[in-house]
Amino acid sequence: MQKTPNEALKRLDVAGFKAAHKTPLILILDNIRSLNNIGSVFRTADAFLVSKIYLCGITAQPPHKDINKTALGATDTVDWEYRESTLELVKELQSQSIAVWSVEQAEGATFLDQMTLSPQKTYALIFGNEVKGVQQTVVNASDGVVEIPQFGTKHSLNISVSAGVVVWDFWKKLSAF
Repeated sequence: MQKTPNEALKRLDVAGFKAAHKTPLILILDNIRSLNNIGSVFRTADAFLVSKIYLCGITAQPPHKDINKTALGATDTVDWEYRESTLELVKELQSQSIAVWSVEQAEGATFLDQMTLSPQKTYALIFGNEVKGVQQTVVNASDGVVEIPQFGTKHSLNISVSAGVVVWDFWKKLSAF
């Protein structure tokens, strides 16, 4: 089996990405500390044509060398915006009929594999701080909580890994291959 050369992958250029139909999915990064995690989320968002990323609270913003190191140019393709308050953003998005879900471990959470989505709806997913997770006030304001089922001893995933797992699942459910 031969690896596919880069030039055969039919990748979009920046203009092509900007013009492409986007997945009805928004990512919200709530007080993320690691610039490498931020860059990695940008790269995942690019891979699955995510509509937008909101960087909230202490989450760093591009341009920054540590974000760029893992984003590999995705900060130029994926639309993004900074907001100081995650909670105010949640309320604003909900007023636009966007379903806002926290990605967290919580009572009454819906497991990712059991979540049903509507392709006619836009979803926003909130990913929280590496230590404290999504702020409780933000969880309380969310339309729901989605949890990644985990079966080992740690029950904790890196935020960039969580974003990859959840974005892939949402993309499969919202997009046609």
